[in-house]
Amino acid sequence: MNNFHLTQIKTLLIIVLTGLFIQTAPAQVSLSAGSTAKNEFDLAGHQSKTILYFDHKDYEVVKKASRMFAEDIRSVTGQLPPVISSEGQLAENSVVIGTLGSNGLIDKWAREGKIQISGLKGKWESYLIQLVDNPAPGVKKALVIAGSDRRGTAYGVFSISETIGVSPWYWWADAPAEKKSQLNLHVETMFSREPSVKYRGIYINDEDWGLLRWAKRTFDVKQGNIGPKTYARVFELLLRLKANYLCPAMHEASTAFNKIPENKLLADSFAIVMGSVHAEPLLFNNASEWNKKTMGEWDYLTNRDGINKVLRERVKSNAAYENVYTLALRGIHDNAMSVNSSIQDRVKVLSEALRDQRQILTDVIGKPADQIPQAFTPYKEVLDIYSNGLELPDDVTIVWPDDNYGYLKRLSNAAERKRSGRSGVYYHASYLGKPHDYLWLSSTPPALMYEELRKAYDTSADRLWLLNVGDIKSCEFPFSLFMDMAYDIDQFNYDMISQYHATWLSKIFGKQHYDQLLDITLAYYHLAFSRKPESMGWGYEWNTNKNGRERTTDTDFSFSNYQEAESRLKEYDRIGTAVKSLMDRLNDSQKPSFYQLLYYPVKGAELMNKMHLTAQKNRWYARQQRAATNPLKDQVKMYYDSLQVITRGYNSLLNGKWNHMMSMVQGVTASYFELPRLDSVVLSGPAGMDIMAEGEDVLKGLRSFHALPSFNTYTRQSYYIDIYNTGKDLLKWTLKPSDSWIVISAKSGTTATEDRVWVSVDWNKVPRGEKVAGSVTITAGNKKEQVLVSVFNPVSPSPGEVNGLFIEDNGYISINAAGFHNKLENEDIKMRVIPGLGYEGASVQLGNPVASFQNPMSSTVPCLEYDFYTFHAGSVDVYTYALPTFPLSTDRSLGHETSGGETKYGVCIDNGPVSQPTTSATEYSQEWSENVLRNSAVKKSVLHMNSPGKHTLKILCGDPGLVISKIVLDFGGMKRSYLGPPATKPVSLAN
Repeated sequence: MNNFHLTQIKTLLIIVLTGLFIQTAPAQVSLSAGSTAKNEFDLAGHQSKTILYFDHKDYEVVKKASRMFAEDIRSVTGQLPPVISSEGQLAENSVVIGTLGSNGLIDKWAREGKIQISGLKGKWESYLIQLVDNPAPGVKKALVIAGSDRRGTAYGVFSISETIGVSPWYWWADAPAEKKSQLNLHVETMFSREPSVKYRGIYINDEDWGLLRWAKRTFDVKQGNIGPKTYARVFELLLRLKANYLCPAMHEASTAFNKIPENKLLADSFAIVMGSVHAEPLLFNNASEWNKKTMGEWDYLTNRDGINKVLRERVKSNAAYENVYTLALRGIHDNAMSVNSSIQDRVKVLSEALRDQRQILTDVIGKPADQIPQAFTPYKEVLDIYSNGLELPDDVTIVWPDDNYGYLKRLSNAAERKRSGRSGVYYHASYLGKPHDYLWLSSTPPALMYEELRKAYDTSADRLWLLNVGDIKSCEFPFSLFMDMAYDIDQFNYDMISQYHATWLSKIFGKQHYDQLLDITLAYYHLAFSRKPESMGWGYEWNTNKNGRERTTDTDFSFSNYQEAESRLKEYDRIGTAVKSLMDRLNDSQKPSFYQLLYYPVKGAELMNKMHLTAQKNRWYARQQRAATNPLKDQVKMYYDSLQVITRGYNSLLNGKWNHMMSMVQGVTASYFELPRLDSVVLSGPAGMDIMAEGEDVLKGLRSFHALPSFNTYTRQSYYIDIYNTGKDLLKWTLKPSDSWIVISAKSGTTATEDRVWVSVDWNKVPRGEKVAGSVTITAGNKKEQVLVSVFNPVSPSPGEVNGLFIEDNGYISINAAGFHNKLENEDIKMRVIPGLGYEGASVQLGNPVASFQNPMSSTVPCLEYDFYTFHAGSVDVYTYALPTFPLSTDRSLGHETSGGETKYGVCIDNGPVSQPTTSATEYSQEWSENVLRNSAVKKSVLHMNSPGKHTLKILCGDPGLVISKIVLDFGGMKRSYLGPPATKPVSLAN
């Protein structure tokens, strides 16, 4: 990330944060300094004798929440308030906790008009918080927390826990609570809104590393697996995050949830709704519960009755509890259905299976099917079956999956949005599968999650949201973000979403650290967006039948062009230093949590990138016989060892609380975490000099002279020359420019390995002209090397004539999509800048995703316009970088001779012919694999210009909601790189 990128991001943030502060409203329940005012309540302190009351007839979760709340107060103040269930023990200061209809005191006060429950009745998971004066004899003030249902009550209780400083992550991430001797609350009567999404939860995707190994070796040793002790902690976390739904671990290595009867009882005691992941029909885990010897084949064609018998028994044993029943038929353990026949036959088999499963539900539960919550997830090949005519009952919730890499494959069309069952999403924050796993660190940008989930919500996905969180640990933030959005989607917007991670962390570690947290998190996501740490080995998994294991190789980040690889290394080094510095400044009580939530992810990503990029540099240097080759080899080994050290540090936190949770060995066929291949050179004889000029990507066979990229008066950049030693002795060198207008950073030096000299131009001295030439000569002993210097300094156009335009430099123009000069909009399509997303730090969304399709061929279609100046005419390759999104739905009216299977947008220059690229690709195709690994669909359009001079590039709306991050115009000079050239600065008169 260069300085220009940082400036752009900071400018956007100033705008964003200004808006954020304006929108912030005062909390209705907040900490106060304490007073005798009517709306003040003494919760705890030396003078306070507050008690907590619940009705013994209330739900078990209410009792649990009340006791946990008392423990939360103790964790802050050191004082444990009494928890009672007898009205006769109420005190002057009482907290009354209960559910409407299940707490006699709350119901009585409501009848007497002392509390207002009219806004609460009949609501889903809502709560009232109200301060009541003198509600009963002996009670001066009562803080009433009343829920519309059992979860609503618990959510109300834990909302106050958060107010006093107890994070939902107090146990799972050891988030510390600031100690206080007194707790006083300022209370304004509040009714919570109903959650945006009805069922909100996670799928624990444990596959024998992380959570499972930790449970059986550290936390739940007696069970020797993920059992009730572990699930109790999961249920509590869900409840504190205002979630309500769990699909438990389902892999063979884990004990199936329903094999331990205590598990479902425990879930109910926490009011958690149980479900099962997309491949598990009616709560049945066929991966570890199906016994082929006693039950036969898991084959619906040959063993229909056997399968239905097992499913019926499962519903019978679980029907007393709150569940969402998954309708499904896939193969054993998340494999495709075992029906090797036509798609029509597959539709028929799945239709029959779903009818059978619904009949089982109605028979066993004794209710009409449309009164029993059911979900159907068209995951992988099941989506094809659904799209080919599977008839799904109207009341069943369609749970739309992403492509496992964060891009939703389909959402509800106009007809599906009218379904009574509505829809939902199954989204991944962690995944094992092609083309490459990402199981180690969480790095999906918040802005991407919001972009995808907001459009899902706006197309009826308000019934069920499920997040694959892998082992929970390392996915703490996306877990929280997902639940916060599912609970109240309208508290988020595109302007603030990229700052949300810093906001979340600052609540735990102190608002005084917000600026540093913002800087680190923005850079972390920006770097990982282009390539996740797990993909830095640059290999594919399951690539061939002969060798499915990942084979690591060089990355596509260039050490030759645009200072690409080195800029990435410098930025990782910067935030790695920053996160260590910040941790050192924290209190000791904060450091274990900070280590887990930010230090380890940032340092892990830093070291992984340094290990692979430095190994690549080592191999490259070895081919040039550089003396610096072997020291680089030592550096790589140090980075590898450091990864092991920080991982052991994680597992040893808090006397080994998380031992076995974090591992460098993730996945089945991955190898990115292993020490890369390294090369060595044998140095002999005296010092030897060789050089490499910036931009010399091809070292042999291209040309017999050295030359720097052209110096352009409109952009005024500097370039480097590497002077390197190929021998054992010290290399002494001198450098002399041919002309006084050539400015160099050093005239001489002595090195055992290499020196870098920067070359620039004194624009007050350099002659005018399009072909100004010079050179620098480097001498070492008897050897001389010359590097040619070219300067483009024409008389015309003047800076004033091209002020504010993007201008050609070294045969290309690179444009940050957010830097448009003009936008054309209509009533339906409004262009939106999204900070924190894309290769250049911000992207542009072409209108609201739910708007109607726009014809990119129309002369009035909404578009973005970028004014540029070129010195060429003829063909130009225009590369557009867009999020690799799929078509929103299947019912778009695209017009004549247009395919509905892919997204559309338009690219043209001036009013010339329109190219229509797409952001989508067929899942598991090579193109899709490349797109998701780089989080960008890079498409080339060959366009034409009749003359040099000023032109306008247009990005034309087609499918609304497509997100464009970058555009590169290649006039023939663009060099090989991964990200493309960094954004060109518009011409400024300041030059």
